Amino acid sequence: MIRLPNGRSLATRFSDRLRGAPPTALVIFPIFSVQLGAALAKSFFDSLGPGGMVFLRIAFAALVLFLLVRPKLGGYDRAGYLVAGLFGLTLAGMNLSLYLALDRIPLGVAVTLEFVGPLGVAVAGSRRLLDLLWVVLAAAGIILLAPLGVLGGMDLDPVGVAFALLAGCLWACYILLSVRTGSAFPGGTGLVIALCVGTLVLFPFGIVGAGYALLDPKFLLAGFGVAVLSSAIPYSLELEALRKLPARVFGVLMSLEPAVAALAGLVVLGERLEMRAVAAIIFVTIAAAGASLFGRRDEG
Repeated sequence: MIRLPNGRSLATRFSDRLRGAPPTALVIFPIFSVQLGAALAKSFFDSLGPGGMVFLRIAFAALVLFLLVRPKLGGYDRAGYLVAGLFGLTLAGMNLSLYLALDRIPLGVAVTLEFVGPLGVAVAGSRRLLDLLWVVLAAAGIILLAPLGVLGGMDLDPVGVAFALLAGCLWACYILLSVRTGSAFPGGTGLVIALCVGTLVLFPFGIVGAGYALLDPKFLLAGFGVAVLSSAIPYSLELEALRKLPARVFGVLMSLEPAVAALAGLVVLGERLEMRAVAAIIFVTIAAAGASLFGRRDEG
């Protein structure tokens, strides 16, 4: 572990700084960080492919969080390792599906479609009429993005749309498995184990997608940057934010992701969206924010 001259570890100093940060900043900054990382990743697809980039991202994220968390990997029960393994498989599939979607459709559209996953978790099992409104709004957004001629749908690659929706379904599983993994392991240990599993799963995709380019220092640096922006920073800040903010407020802030993704796609990649795509993003954002705000309030 890296230690500073006063004997305190770099991880300890980092944790102290997090505890003093405004809680809303601990959510908003990761949102921009994740989408900037996604835009940066997409810019290297021509050289590494989605498979190569997602492998580097997860591998470096596992390394960085291992050095920060310094987890004890042994001594837990078999069921816990099984849950962490499933969590890692889901994490790998979710990120690979999203990157395959990004290779075919704009970033803002992909993240909007992916958001059906957490939204589905938020309203699952509810019998309230108000939650039906959020489902209708989200469905309207998806219909606006439909590439198959629904209401004169947009000219989007249907395979890309399918991958984005698959990423959303896996995101829903990710949410459920992350809770169980967090209960089975202390701190970030379960996440580190899951990232290691995800690295092993994604290794063949990385080799097929990038080949010897994985050994190029320039691309290794790019993968490290994407890992820090999309995984290491968000995981650390969001974990601290959840200790300070009500889950309802956290969910409302996270609903900004589709809009921020569209902004990152425009600024970094030059992706301009049609008005119906902008309307779809607004519908899904309102649906996600409403489900978080009113759902959590009623439960509390």
